[in-house]
Amino acid sequence: MDQWSLGRARVHRVEEWSGAFLTPQHLFAGFTAAAYAACKDQVPADYLEAATDAIQARLQSWVVEVGGRRLLIDTGAGNDKIRPGIPLFGGLQTPFLQRLAAAGFAPQDIDLVICTHLHVDHVGWNTQLVGADWVPTFPNARYVFPVADAEFWDPRRRHLYPEKTGEAVNEGFFDDSVRPILERGLADLVRGPLELFEGVRLDPAPGHTPGSTVITVESAGERAMFVGDVVHHPLQLWNPDWNSIFCEEAAQARSSRRAVLERAAALEAVLVPAHFAGQHRVRVQRTADGFRPLGLDGVGL
Repeated sequence: MDQWSLGRARVHRVEEWSGAFLTPQHLFAGFTAAAYAACKDQVPADYLEAATDAIQARLQSWVVEVGGRRLLIDTGAGNDKIRPGIPLFGGLQTPFLQRLAAAGFAPQDIDLVICTHLHVDHVGWNTQLVGADWVPTFPNARYVFPVADAEFWDPRRRHLYPEKTGEAVNEGFFDDSVRPILERGLADLVRGPLELFEGVRLDPAPGHTPGSTVITVESAGERAMFVGDVVHHPLQLWNPDWNSIFCEEAAQARSSRRAVLERAAALEAVLVPAHFAGQHRVRVQRTADGFRPLGLDGVGL
C-alpha cells in the first residue's frame, strides 16, 4: 500500500498524520443530505466512519522515483509550526523524517520538492526549525511552487488580495515554510501547463487556490495524477460539485474538479489526492450522469 510501481517509476507514500477530520456536512459546501444518503453506504469504513460521519483523513507526502530523479510531492504540516488558525496541525512533533528514512530516503536524497498548492498542510516540511531559524529541510532540492499561490499568499502583497476564504486557517505558513525557500533562491515559481521534464507534467487546476496544480507522472504507458486538494474525499467523485469550505473560488474549483476527473477517466490514470485514507488512491470511471470511484477497496489499483 505504501509502495507501488507505475511503469518503470516507483511511488512511496510517507505519512505524517492520521485521524478524523470534519464531517461531510461541515467540510463540503453544496452538501445535501439526499446526495449523501445515495452514496454514503458505498464508501468503505476506512474513509468514513458511518456512525459519526467523521471523515478519515491523512497528511501524507509522496516520493516518486522517475527519470533518474527523486520527487517529493507535498510536505504536510511540519513540526514546531505555530498555527492559530488550525491548532490541529500546530505544534506537531511527528516522526516524518524517520518515516521518510524508513522508505529509503534521507532529506539530501530529494532532488525536487513540488507543492501542488500553497496551503498550511502542504508546505510544512519545506523547512525545519534549527535554533531560531527556519531552514530548508531538503538541502539539495529545488522547490517548485505555483507562482499564482506565491503571489496570493504572500502577506506583503495582501493589499492586492484582500479577500481570502482560507486566510485565518492558513495564518503563518508563508513566513515559516515558503519565504525561507524563496529568500535562499531555491524556488522555481512556475505557471502551467508545463512539462517539468520527460514523464512529469504540471497542469493548472485553479479554484481551491489560484495556483492549484495537478502533477501527472507517466512511465511506460502508465499514469498517475497527483491532484492535491482538487479532490479531498471519495464522496466528491459522486458529487463533483461539492467544494471544500476552503476553496477560494467556488465556480472555478467545481470546473477544475470535473475537468480533472474527466481526464483521469479518459487516461485510465491513478488519481492520487493529498488526503485520502483507505487505499490512498483511486481510479475514476465515467458514468452516464457523472463519475464513480474504482478501487476504494484496493481491487484494480
